Amino acid sequence: MKQLALFPLNSFILPEGRMRLRVFEPRYVRLVTEASAGKRDFAMAQVNPYVSQTHPDRILPLATKVQIEDFEQLDHGLLGITIAGVEKVKIVKRWQEADQLHIADVEQLDSWPDVDLTAEYQPLVQQLQKLLQQYPALQQLYPYPKYSNATWLASRYLEILPMQPALRQQLALQSSPAPCLDSLQAWMSHQA
Repeated sequence: MKQLALFPLNSFILPEGRMRLRVFEPRYVRLVTEASAGKRDFAMAQVNPYVSQTHPDRILPLATKVQIEDFEQLDHGLLGITIAGVEKVKIVKRWQEADQLHIADVEQLDSWPDVDLTAEYQPLVQQLQKLLQQYPALQQLYPYPKYSNATWLASRYLEILPMQPALRQQLALQSSPAPCLDSLQAWMSHQA
């Protein structure tokens, strides 16, 4: 069992995902400082916006250990970081330190293996290509998209599509990306 600091957000990231964050709260500045110095690893954890901030289920069990790839100084003295997802973890036990930084004991979960994308999912590739073209900031995070990798494709959709947090967690915990891609395919065929 590992111990990780938690950065809880409404956002979601999976292995190979990338995300930019603005860091301003003192507890998260400390988290970034400690992570940069190699003193403590951290994970992005998804919050459940449908319960109060003090509810025990506020932070959902599936999190992703991340690493910092880049730093930048933002306007008004804010710190900007770019993170990359490394591995899925399950939060087993969680508590807060004196400055309210969340800490958790976690177990490593298996990541989806790389799987070649089959032709039936090609419409999902085209939709993601359009999405990335519409959002240049998102496109910049993925200069070398892996459209032929079913795991990469399903993971990016889970990160960027608006959906209920419980559904996102459920799909990300499946043993392969296939259930996620099947759900996306069915959803898109209803949108057409």
